[in-house]
Amino acid sequence: MNFLVELVLFLPLMIIFYLECFVKLFIPKKRKSVTGEIVLITGAGHGIGRLTAYEFAKLKSKLVLWDINKHGLEETAAECRKLGAQAHSFVVDCSNREDIYNSAKKVKAEIGDISILVNNAGVVYTSDLFATQDSQIEKTFAVNVLAHFWTTKAFLPSMMKNNHGHIVTVASAAGLIGIPFLMAYCSSKFAAVGFHGALTEELDALEKTGIKTTCLCPNFINTGFIKNPSTNLGPTLEPEEVVNELMNGILTEKRMVLVPSLLKILYVFDRLLPQRYWEILKRKINVKFDAVVGYKAKEQ
Repeated sequence: MNFLVELVLFLPLMIIFYLECFVKLFIPKKRKSVTGEIVLITGAGHGIGRLTAYEFAKLKSKLVLWDINKHGLEETAAECRKLGAQAHSFVVDCSNREDIYNSAKKVKAEIGDISILVNNAGVVYTSDLFATQDSQIEKTFAVNVLAHFWTTKAFLPSMMKNNHGHIVTVASAAGLIGIPFLMAYCSSKFAAVGFHGALTEELDALEKTGIKTTCLCPNFINTGFIKNPSTNLGPTLEPEEVVNELMNGILTEKRMVLVPSLLKILYVFDRLLPQRYWEILKRKINVKFDAVVGYKAKEQ
């Protein structure tokens, strides 16, 4: 009962903060400088990771690029150097904890302390529960969320010592709202969003206010990982559009970046609308993509 009374007493504050947020919509937020910052990006050999590396290179950051794909990694590093940035590439398997820890030691010894960590590497399997192999489920969690723990444990201590840094979690809209035939992926991305939220709160509890966090949750992106995606939320996103939103979120120290912004409304609806109404709304959204369904095969 005391808590409910306190909640009512805090209502005027909520109104004030809503007004503050509304006013800030019309005031451009200052973008911080990342010149000279050492930025590590996982999954930098293609897609979002590659384009994010290019943007940091343009801003004169020092790049440390990780990917399991050596060819793609070297292409990204070469382009970053053309843009005038220092770029160091490491072939790393982000599904392997020891590989992450060993590579982190090399980075710290050869290059220095990471001040911006972009946990971007990810894998996805478009299939139902029965068609998804056990090894695929394990790899999905190893890359999409467990790797975030290992990289953060490796690089966060120096950030905490200096009370300066930024940890970026690349998640997904599938980490906010469940999608059929992406069970392993959704589960791992829900975990990634939870990781971001808990890490943010932990840093706050430890009074490490100089370390910022950002979580990216985009809808389908045209990177080829999911075949023939479509939804009534709008066209499939282009990687450049998503990276533009991500960089703006990092440079303005925004905690959550949802692309498109309509996802913010759906995220709230998922929690507030009556279940039957939400089910009708989801059918109207009409999410589709090519997937393997093994349920009938298992029945036989």
